[in-house]
Amino acid sequence: MNFTTALPTFVITLREGVEAALVVGIVLALLKKAKQSQLNPWVYAGVGVGIAVSALIGVLFSVLIQALGAINPQYTSVVEPMLEGIFSVLAIIMLSWMLIWMTKQARFMKATVEGAVTEALTQNSNAGWGVFTLILVAVIREGFETVLFIAANFQQGFMPAVGAISGLAAAVAIGVLLFKWGVKINIRQFFQVMGVLLVLIVAGLVVSALKHFDEAVANYALSSRATESLCFYYERFTKVHSCILGPMVWNTSKVLPDQQFPGVILKSLFGYRENLYLVQAVGYLAFLLSIGGLYFRSITGSSPSVAKNMRSVKNP
Repeated sequence: MNFTTALPTFVITLREGVEAALVVGIVLALLKKAKQSQLNPWVYAGVGVGIAVSALIGVLFSVLIQALGAINPQYTSVVEPMLEGIFSVLAIIMLSWMLIWMTKQARFMKATVEGAVTEALTQNSNAGWGVFTLILVAVIREGFETVLFIAANFQQGFMPAVGAISGLAAAVAIGVLLFKWGVKINIRQFFQVMGVLLVLIVAGLVVSALKHFDEAVANYALSSRATESLCFYYERFTKVHSCILGPMVWNTSKVLPDQQFPGVILKSLFGYRENLYLVQAVGYLAFLLSIGGLYFRSITGSSPSVAKNMRSVKNP
């Protein structure tokens, strides 16, 4: 049983879960401040339903993948890696956008949540539903990203889901420490460290996505003579080669194999491969320079932190 496949989803769910926990904690603090703690059950209901909906989306993705793979069993070896590649691209887009967007919005989190709660409380009889909707959207937004990442790695079995559950439990524990027991944690530093890890994980997902597409095209090209020309790159007289990824730029199988420790950890977390090809290397560097660059600019340009927002909620 390969527990290393649970690590990426643990990191992602931990980060996204803490974001959701911050929203929940701020809402509970604001309700207490407004002497509306009778609405707390609506907050907990929003969390529960949000988790259930995220899990349901994951089940639907799984059913969709199995249904598409069963349409024509002859092309299962093509459909499965192609779907993994597509879901990987969706996860890359979603995680990258949310990482940069949430980093820029972090300084306004308290004001945004406070405005939404204030608006909900002015609705009198519908105040509970307003609070419920606010929490539901926050939880589903974070949960959907994790579901996409798990769908992109569905061939790895149930271990990514175990990592997601563990990350969620750790996020809940951090939320309790912050808002229930008043433990001081440098939230800004936490998000910066987790953000760097997330950039590296998603960059590794770029490498994996390209490998999935290469595998799908190679399997399809081998299915008949009419399609064999799809592999525009084929390095003859070598046991390991790519179909559409160009020449190999490194081979570290003897120094750091990706099926043994510590290579397997690096593979699961950061997309390390003992055999890396030109297109993968270019894609990896392009992602780090573009999305990684945007992320580092967003954190260096932010002045107020989430921690300050939290303190202002607790000590108005």
